[in-house]
Amino acid sequence: MLGLLASMCCRGSPDMRCRSSKQLLKYCGPGVETLMCGVVGIFDARERRDIDRTLLVRMNESLYHRGPDEFGLHTEPGVGLGHRRLSIIDRAGGQQPLFNEDGTVVVVYNGEIYNFSELSAELKKNGHVFRTHCDTEVIVHAWEEWGTACVERFRGMFAFALWDRGRRTLFLVRDRLGIKPLYYAHLSDGHLIFGSELKALLVHPGLRRELDPQAVEDYFAYGYVPDPKTILKGVSKLPPGNMLVAKAGESVSEPHQYWDIPFPQAPGLTEEQAVGELISQLRESVRIRMVAEVPLGAFLSGGVDSSGVVAIMSQLSKKPVNTCSISFGDPKFNESTYAAAVAERYKTNHRVEQVNADDFSLLDKLATVYDEPFADSSAIPTYRVCELAKRWVTVVLSGDGGDETLAGYRRYRWHLYEEGMRAAIPKGIRSPLFGFLGRTYPKADWAPKTLRAKSTFEALARDTVEGYFHGVSIMDDSLRSCLFSDAFKRESQGYRAVEVLRGYYERVADLDPLAAVQYLDMKTWLPGDILTKVDRASMAHSLEVRVPLLDHKLVEWMSGLPASLKLQGREGKYILKRALEAHVPRDNLYRQKMGFSVPLAKWFRGPLKQRLRETVLGSVLADTGIFNMDFLSSMVAQHQSGTRDFSVPLWSLVMFEAFQRQVILREADYEFYAPGKAVRR
Repeated sequence: MLGLLASMCCRGSPDMRCRSSKQLLKYCGPGVETLMCGVVGIFDARERRDIDRTLLVRMNESLYHRGPDEFGLHTEPGVGLGHRRLSIIDRAGGQQPLFNEDGTVVVVYNGEIYNFSELSAELKKNGHVFRTHCDTEVIVHAWEEWGTACVERFRGMFAFALWDRGRRTLFLVRDRLGIKPLYYAHLSDGHLIFGSELKALLVHPGLRRELDPQAVEDYFAYGYVPDPKTILKGVSKLPPGNMLVAKAGESVSEPHQYWDIPFPQAPGLTEEQAVGELISQLRESVRIRMVAEVPLGAFLSGGVDSSGVVAIMSQLSKKPVNTCSISFGDPKFNESTYAAAVAERYKTNHRVEQVNADDFSLLDKLATVYDEPFADSSAIPTYRVCELAKRWVTVVLSGDGGDETLAGYRRYRWHLYEEGMRAAIPKGIRSPLFGFLGRTYPKADWAPKTLRAKSTFEALARDTVEGYFHGVSIMDDSLRSCLFSDAFKRESQGYRAVEVLRGYYERVADLDPLAAVQYLDMKTWLPGDILTKVDRASMAHSLEVRVPLLDHKLVEWMSGLPASLKLQGREGKYILKRALEAHVPRDNLYRQKMGFSVPLAKWFRGPLKQRLRETVLGSVLADTGIFNMDFLSSMVAQHQSGTRDFSVPLWSLVMFEAFQRQVILREADYEFYAPGKAVRR
């Protein structure tokens, strides 16, 4: 029905915007417009051929879950834009695509720009006429005024596509930290297609579903496919902080970076001054993210970051904050008591749901949520907590980003220790000595941590980048070498996933060792894993997530802090914990980090034992030709016997198999996940 309505309403003027039946052609009313949505588009880079509206509708409808409230389309010779809307603020208005005064510039946009009021005031002084009170309209006028430099003035999270008919120019942009996604592909017929998720591009019949061998190697090293690659050849993610300009009749340019993490030389601050400034900036970042005309809440895991965000929200709110968290039956994975302590202190409306020990019913669904193989098992509790939150709220604030920006991961501490050893021992001695120890020391997964030295020896034998890569990989080089078939190794032509980190490290090799690896994480792990996980899990439930710790102004300030204020001794996020001592229970701040994991090892030896064997050793993986099936059989046997813990590598194989079945092999009838709605091609 929606597709029919779209087709009918787009047959008139090429500037016609398609709406829901109740709100066709209605413009924004008073107030802010905030849109967590999906965008799609088709651009003819060669000529001005008509765009297939039916195809554009199908691409747009594949993103129904990102915006179930409304849809919009615009087509004209050479370009077609689509939009799905989740209304948050100014729910009566704010429809897209949205145009400038004379209809020559049009935008489809996913996100929010927090400083739009200041920008609109400046633009009005410069003579621009606004017909709405929407932040979306700021984009079109900012483009007219400043061109591509407009994006440097936006404060927020966003991904948008802007078409300028007069300049025959398409402008694609992604926010600085990569909170919102944008995929694109150049097709052999001269079309450029793009969308908020890969599933929108998969609808297009001209897109080849051919796996990229380098991306496969990356996936089995990192557990995700780092930007700008995707799992498919010819399809890219627009990297965070990048723009892409395409002009009709010209070769499409490569992405251009407009922002990077600055790591400025910070002025001398006392610890108390840093504490005060951090609280001040965090308070402002949280405040501007609490504006909504729909129920608002927060994720509360009980960790440092989410507890701090909830504390600040509670101080800024006149009403009790809505909070939600996930608990686990296994106490090793259960943080619910810490979440409850914060909820009790601030009298929040707190809701908890337990993830059962056999909650692996999501395996197939996750493949259609993420579109690419995605091996972070915390996607399961993330999906469940988003599902829980959506029952009560439409917008939530999260604590994501604190570990990367303020050195919260234990691996940073280990990296600095290893860097000290590398500096103290000449490479000519260090590499052969620790290389020998790494090869000969047994892999003792079953032993106490103090006796598991093999990985440390292996890391110390390597240089800085290789050592850090070894620490963050879900499978080391030797394991991946055994994993892949000889035919696949020939096809990948010796490519190694460490090159992803090496490329970024060249930019920051002169920074202090902590800042350098933080940069690596903020370019790979943060957008590729953390933000991808939350965006897809939340949007699968039409839930908006806002990330105050990743406000780019706050990130810029934090990046300039000295290493000693981020990591002091064994204490990561030192300055944040100090700043929150007056706001969060001490036990929440100074306890061992637990993470957001699931008990994979037990699952694969218990309730998932048979399914694991059928999945990993079945025909789907065997038929790809990628894997050494004898080694896969050995991995399963060793894990289930308790000899080795291969839970993470095996999970990555399970998720790759689900991706292969649900995305690649179901090309003809791929069913897009949408709450209460199945959109079938």
